[in-house]
Amino acid sequence: MSCATLNFGASLNLHSGISRLFNFRQACFFQKSDAFLFEPFKLSSTTPFKSSSTTHSIFPATRHFSGSETFHSAFKCAVGDSEPSVSVGAGTSDSQRLVVLVIGGGGREHALCYALQRSPSVGAVLCAPGNAGISQSGNATCITELDINDGAAVISFCRKWGVGLVVVGPEAPLVLGIVNNLEKAGIPTFGPSAEAAALEGSKNFMKHLCDKYGIPTAKYKTFTDPSAAKLYIKEQGAPIVIKADGLAAGKGVTVAMTLEHAYEAVDSMLVKGDFGSAGCRVIVEEFLEGEEVSFFALVDGENAIPLESAQDHKRVGDGDTGPNTGGMGAYSPAPILTKELQTIVMDSIIIPSVKGMSAEGCKFVGVLYAGLMIEKKSGLPKLIEYNVRFGDPECQVLMIRLESDLAQVLLAACRGELNGVSLNWSQGSAMVVVMASKGYPGSYEKGTLIQNLEQAENAAPSIKIFHAGTAFDSEGRFIATGGRVLGITAKGDDLEEARDRAYRAIEEINWPEGFYRRDIGWRALPKKSFATKGKQL
Repeated sequence: MSCATLNFGASLNLHSGISRLFNFRQACFFQKSDAFLFEPFKLSSTTPFKSSSTTHSIFPATRHFSGSETFHSAFKCAVGDSEPSVSVGAGTSDSQRLVVLVIGGGGREHALCYALQRSPSVGAVLCAPGNAGISQSGNATCITELDINDGAAVISFCRKWGVGLVVVGPEAPLVLGIVNNLEKAGIPTFGPSAEAAALEGSKNFMKHLCDKYGIPTAKYKTFTDPSAAKLYIKEQGAPIVIKADGLAAGKGVTVAMTLEHAYEAVDSMLVKGDFGSAGCRVIVEEFLEGEEVSFFALVDGENAIPLESAQDHKRVGDGDTGPNTGGMGAYSPAPILTKELQTIVMDSIIIPSVKGMSAEGCKFVGVLYAGLMIEKKSGLPKLIEYNVRFGDPECQVLMIRLESDLAQVLLAACRGELNGVSLNWSQGSAMVVVMASKGYPGSYEKGTLIQNLEQAENAAPSIKIFHAGTAFDSEGRFIATGGRVLGITAKGDDLEEARDRAYRAIEEINWPEGFYRRDIGWRALPKKSFATKGKQL
């Protein structure tokens, strides 16, 4: 096996800079619910850095401007080509509006773009690399050729285009140190440093922090020798949990119900090298029985504020069967996470983690996503794992419910000013049902056609489809390019209404090569309510 460092991508050649002519949709302001929202500009091509004498835009109102212009100077209303005079928030003028760059291209990033676009203090949302669905929705302008793992290229782009806030979505750029580079360049960036990102990048690091600062977690041991790991597994018995130490795209955890299954997981990681360098060390952990729940907190290095609760569905099949995935659906709020339990989580897990990281000289700034197990025998939470970014698909249900100005909250975290900040959330519930390519989380076919998404979004009120893995084919139609492809998200007065709307939208989608779970929310809803949900694709 090889334990070489993973290569996350090649560097980007910006050629002659960004002074070529781009074709943008003209931007105007629209009033909605007593707040002015800025409609973001749209690049006319999905490959904005490629020189071309011809532009292709699906938008009727367009103009060209050169790289010597600022974004704000290009944001003119269609009539008179002059700046609109409106008031946004407390003393926020158009020239003061933020240009925000979201790093990533999945469903989580689409949800972040959606929330940032609705933030009154934001003038434009960019997403690198983004995806076809993000681009088509108008929630952000996709910058497809910016190498998000090349810190110098990202810094150059931010400086050229006046980016006032960078929000990093996925874990890989965080672990590689993109925040370190951007902060050193003086660009406000929401996300942890490479050192602090080790909370997710190494499960062994997280476990040691728990040991040192008395944070409740499952009993464990760490191994690099497969024979020693198997001996310990035999002593402990099954069921037992085997985890790759490093980043494994949400697939590095095996819940082994038999000793043979546990041995196979150890061999997969330590002998066969199925997870590369991420599996060069494994954590063997006790099996906890109970209910899993996701807990999110925004952190500014010293202070933390909780977000609303959410509950994920990790297993691929109905009834929580089959292998683990990145997540097949989620809902918010999670009834199991009562106000009392939220207080316990903050006091016993989140705050000790934040203080512990600070004491170690490794202050954490960003979002802490705690995967918790509410133990059946005690009713108390234990920490299963930390992620150092918004969860996917939990982010989708959180962002559709958030009513505060997300950009200003994230800037407050970057500045160490979260103390006293509170967030506003919509009443009721939200649910997301993930549609995935058949075969996921194993091998699956790419390039399959997806149709009727517009009809699906209009099937009921308060539906939003977030794209995780889509592209356009040669005819401009959506095709699937990933395992998890769509997040069908809906709000309702209660969880049952949100669930009904999400599944009603799915019934409109024509994608024979896709599948989804038909029981999202089953722990919080009566079993009989799922009897007729979903259709056979």
